[in-house]
Amino acid sequence: MAPPRKYRSMKEIMRVAKRVAAAAEAEADASDEDDDHLVCEQCGSGNRAEELVLCDKCDRGYHMLCLRPIMTRLPIGPWCCPACSGDDNRPIKSFKGFARKKLAYFFKIEKNVMFTRKCTSLQDVKRRRRRGTLVFQKKRRRLLPYVPSEDPARRLAQMRSLALALTSDNMEFSNDLNYKSGMAPREANQSRFEIGGMQVLSKEDTETLKYCRAMCKRGEFPPLTVAFDLYEGYTVEVDGPIKDMTIIAEYAGDVDYIKNREKDDCDSMMTLLLASDSSKNLVVCADKLGNISRFVSGINNHTVEGRRKQNTKCVRYSVDDGCVVLLIATRDIAKGERLYYDYNGYEHEYPTHNFV
Repeated sequence: MAPPRKYRSMKEIMRVAKRVAAAAEAEADASDEDDDHLVCEQCGSGNRAEELVLCDKCDRGYHMLCLRPIMTRLPIGPWCCPACSGDDNRPIKSFKGFARKKLAYFFKIEKNVMFTRKCTSLQDVKRRRRRGTLVFQKKRRRLLPYVPSEDPARRLAQMRSLALALTSDNMEFSNDLNYKSGMAPREANQSRFEIGGMQVLSKEDTETLKYCRAMCKRGEFPPLTVAFDLYEGYTVEVDGPIKDMTIIAEYAGDVDYIKNREKDDCDSMMTLLLASDSSKNLVVCADKLGNISRFVSGINNHTVEGRRKQNTKCVRYSVDDGCVVLLIATRDIAKGERLYYDYNGYEHEYPTHNFV
C-alpha cells in the first residue's frame, strides 16, 4: 500500500481547497437549475413555485390548486400524487358493499330496531306526552327535526353511501363528541369558558335535538347521500326535501385543544369553543371518527356565487353546559342539491379562496 501523500506547501493546500469549493458550487447550481425547471404536471407551468408539491414516489410536481380535489394546505409528512396513490378518481364503487347486517354493526344500531317500524314524527311524540290544557304562546322560529326517507330501501342506500365514504377515508362512524386520552378532557368543554358567553339552546329546541339523536340510534338518518366529485371530492347531496331551520346533523369527532393541532394537516376541523385563554380553545377533529357532517362542502361565502350556493350554517350552542356544533338549513333545500356552508363563520382564517 502506498504511503499517504503529504502536502509540500501551503499553496498546494489552497489549490485543493479551491477545487473542492468550485465543485460544491457547481453541484449547487445544478440543483437550483433542476428546481427552476420543475413544472406542474397538470398545467405545465413552473410559476407559483411556492404552491408546487412533489410526489415522494415519482418526484413529479403539482400545483395545490391543480390537484383534484384541490389541496388547501401543504402536506405534513410523505405525500403521493393521485397517479401514485391511485386516488385520482375514487367514486363510491357500489351500494352493494354493505349488507343490512353489516350496516347495523357499522352504525351501532340494534338489529331488532333497524327498519322494523315506520318513522315516528316529533309531533306524534309530543301528542302522546301532552297533558292538561293547551297554552298558546307567541310563535317564533324553532329548530325542526329532519324527516327520514319513508322508503327503507332509500334509507339503506343513504347509509351505505356514508359507510363507504367513511371507510375509504379510514374513518369509523360516530355521532358524538369523543374525548380521548392525550387530547382535551370532557371537563374542558364547558360553555361558560366561551368569550362573551354562548347562546343556550332553548328547552323546546333541546327536545328536538334529543329526538334527532334518538332517530339516529334507530337507524333513521337524514335524507342525505355521500357522492364523489372529481373537483370537490366527497360531497353531500340531499335525497329528499329539507325545510328551513331543520337540524341536518351534529358535528362529531375527537375533541382536542387547537394548540395541539396547529401543524395538523387535517382538513375537517371545526371550532367548538373559543375561550378567553386561547390555550383552552377547542376544535372537533373528524379525521378518525365522524358522521355525515365530515363530508359537507365548504365555500367562499365572500363571493356572490358562494352566498348563492350556501344552504347550511354551523351554529354553536350550549347544551347541558357543554358546547355542540349543529348544521342547520338556512332555507328550504330541494332534493338533488348539494350542501354548502361557510367554514369561516367565526375566525375568518380558513383559506376558503381556494375552494372550487
